[in-house]
Amino acid sequence: MSTEERLKLIWDFRGPDAHKIALHHEIHLKEYAAAQALNTPITGTQQVTEDHSIAFLVVDREAMKPVRDALKPHRGQLFT
Repeated sequence: MSTEERLKLIWDFRGPDAHKIALHHEIHLKEYAAAQALNTPITGTQQVTEDHSIAFLVVDREAMKPVRDALKPHRGQLFT
């Protein structure tokens, strides 16, 4: 595992199908991470409320800008 600082890029989904959409989006995040040979990516989903879910991709800081520009996450935060 890299000791470099990592960032969690987040996509928000809202509505009655939010969690199902987030789960599907995670599939595409995994495909992208594999195609780009990202260093130890972490993907996942989280159901925040019944009508709000997120999909996320954790990347090294140095990979953040190209990933951000290509995938347009809604927000990001430091991954701890």
